[in-house]
Amino acid sequence: MLKINIALATMLALTTGAQAQKTIPADSSAKKTDSLPSSIKPYDQVITGKAKTYDGMFKVHYLNGRYYFEIPDSMLTRAILVVNRIGKAATNPRPNMTGYAGDQIAENVIHFDRGQDDKILMKVMRFQERSTDSTENGLYRAVIKSNLEPIAAVFPVKAYNKTVPATVIDVTDILNTENEIFHFGPQVKTALKIGGIQADKSFITGVKAFPLNIEIRTLRSYLPAGGTTIPDTYELNSSMVLLPKEPMQARYADARVGFFARGYVDFDADPQGVKARYLITRWRLEPKEEDIEKYKRGELVEPKNPIIYYIDPATPKKWVPYLIAGVNDWQKAFEQAGFKNAIMALPAPENDSTWSIDDARHSVIVYKPSSVANASGPHVHDPRSGEIIESHINWYHNIMQLVRNWYMVQAGPLDPRARKMEFDDELMGQLIRFVSSHEVGHTLGLAHNFGSSSTVPVEKLRNKAWVEAHGHTPSIMDYARFNWVAQPEDGISTKGIFPRIGDYDTWAIEWGYRWYPQFKSAKEEVPFLNKLIIDSLSANHRLFFGNENAGLDPRSQSEDLGDDNVQAAKYGIKNLQRVLPELKNWTREPNEGYENLRSMYETVLRQYILFGAQVMKNIGGEYQTFKSVEQPGVQIVPVEYEKQKSAMKFLNDYLFKAPEWLSNDTLTALTGIEASSYISAGNYNVLMRLMGSGTITTLTRDEALNKGKKSYTASEMLDDLKKGVWTELYNNKPIDLNRRGLQKMYIDLSKRAFKQVNEIVGRNNGNGTIFYINPDPTGNDASTLMRAQLVALRTDIRNAIPQQTGISKYHLQDMENRITTILSGKEAESK
Repeated sequence: MLKINIALATMLALTTGAQAQKTIPADSSAKKTDSLPSSIKPYDQVITGKAKTYDGMFKVHYLNGRYYFEIPDSMLTRAILVVNRIGKAATNPRPNMTGYAGDQIAENVIHFDRGQDDKILMKVMRFQERSTDSTENGLYRAVIKSNLEPIAAVFPVKAYNKTVPATVIDVTDILNTENEIFHFGPQVKTALKIGGIQADKSFITGVKAFPLNIEIRTLRSYLPAGGTTIPDTYELNSSMVLLPKEPMQARYADARVGFFARGYVDFDADPQGVKARYLITRWRLEPKEEDIEKYKRGELVEPKNPIIYYIDPATPKKWVPYLIAGVNDWQKAFEQAGFKNAIMALPAPENDSTWSIDDARHSVIVYKPSSVANASGPHVHDPRSGEIIESHINWYHNIMQLVRNWYMVQAGPLDPRARKMEFDDELMGQLIRFVSSHEVGHTLGLAHNFGSSSTVPVEKLRNKAWVEAHGHTPSIMDYARFNWVAQPEDGISTKGIFPRIGDYDTWAIEWGYRWYPQFKSAKEEVPFLNKLIIDSLSANHRLFFGNENAGLDPRSQSEDLGDDNVQAAKYGIKNLQRVLPELKNWTREPNEGYENLRSMYETVLRQYILFGAQVMKNIGGEYQTFKSVEQPGVQIVPVEYEKQKSAMKFLNDYLFKAPEWLSNDTLTALTGIEASSYISAGNYNVLMRLMGSGTITTLTRDEALNKGKKSYTASEMLDDLKKGVWTELYNNKPIDLNRRGLQKMYIDLSKRAFKQVNEIVGRNNGNGTIFYINPDPTGNDASTLMRAQLVALRTDIRNAIPQQTGISKYHLQDMENRITTILSGKEAESK
């Protein structure tokens, strides 16, 4: 079974924990005795007729300012998920998109159990180590001994209800006392700079019970950092959600299909060791009992419990239909898994006192009045099985500005509607719809698929019939944005410009959600699912999954398009050359200044620099394709010589030679932005990567792997780089300001090859771990090769100095001196 990389699973708030202990059912006979301690009173003296009672998961009573839980014996040891959210946020700064209404701030799984001397214990459950084998040779008992559950609270029994039977405890103090079970988690507290609790300004505002959950509202006031005596006040909501008595059958993750995953150590899987297991996170979709045979026959059926998202009532009404459409677009994907009407979005119920946006039973797209230009799709799941319980999608108001800027720069030459600062509602609505679909995909368990767009030939992106039929990427979970490769003369409509749910998405949903009643465990499914993946990938290369953490694979990149980064970038640059001269007109608004122009000029510059970064990744790149042992071929293949050579030529021609068309004196005079500073930053990042010991070491290793094939060696790469950066040494042309800065960068970065830099280069090995190469350049070929380059470069500079005049000549004299200092300093250190 292939294991999935779970770097993105850190977005999930719940810490992986230990195997839940099997607990002997509570013996209620102890509470039926007549010889009770004096502290325990008869039930009707504690819960009097004056109590306000809510009946639900278990009863909640309110009396004389105190809150009581009445816990039936049947609920003892049951797993309860506690999810804490901000109901109303303080008006303080919100770093890293944290601190808004609706944000999750803590999550734990607890259960209540009977303790000694008429006490009820609240324990925190852990699931990071598991064993279910309680036979003589099994490790269940040993695992349990090493994973004692922490006791988070102890409650004296206030009364016994002999009729139910049930136990009454007073929970007022724990709900008022600061703790991470019902309030902020420590990391969120640190991020928000929350200080000490102000007890006199904090109190419980309400506790209600529902059939599967209990909702707790508190008002909490904290002294913020900075010395002020005025507190930050938050209204918090805690949802206590009853987890299924029998966990959903899990499904093991696979590195070839992109799902978020939950990891644990399995002591049963390997009879002579341990094994890391990963469970995908997904909703529980099963056919109704009366439809099981229809489902088995391949007929579409409705699930027992469809996935429903509600739209925050605070959402501007004109955007609601588009958010709903973004959810409903996933229906066709679930049809491939055998379910119709499996997913839908609805407006939030009006005038319904039983419905709450903070209720953890409800999945909601939460609209946040924020300047943050983003959206996110987290979800909460059962750690025992990976079953998704609910999701609150964070929809920040300023996401509209982000997608508007992207669309104007990437699609402006193709769509006349993009040539103004305020898009019409229909265009903005469709942009909202696409982002909604992407974030919903995350809440269904799907990770980013940054490799999807690499399966599309670049020329197909310009083929109107093809791209409108198939889309410019097979996955909406890619960061492919819009089809910036297409040219105006191609006549492509928005069907070929916008992302949409594609082949990969529907296949991934089928793989994760199709119900297989013939298998009684996740382990039994493995051979079948493995063959399904092999057969599917063999039949359709568009189903390729590229992990966003595949550090060396140029196919798996954010924002890229097509199977040829160089050709795609050339088309993209052609479109930017069309956009830039029009920006002044497109961004003009009556009675406004030039902030719009400044923002869009920056967007153009960043897009241009991004092209260089995408192309650069081919140099020293390795294709990383995970396989099971049943599949032919190897997992790691160096990028072809021709592609690496072409990538270096692109960098020399388009990046290192400062593009004059990007420097616009009029735009600079109006905005204060100098293109040269952006170009310089882009050059530095590219040079740092190419001259780093990680790239040089990878090229050297790949040369050894490429037996019998032509390799782009480290020496050839450095030679090509030198010729591109130092072209003036060989054509005797003056060296302009931008080029002088570039050459200074080259010399500065070359020094890294003569000291231990511990450069980080990622390689995903597919099992949830990122291997980092931390090469010491003084202990491998990096310093040797760079020394040879500097020696040769110094000779070339000396030969060129007599041919130059003025600042160009002084610059080269300075560069010669810097190289001599580097080389002599290294020699001195080695003596």
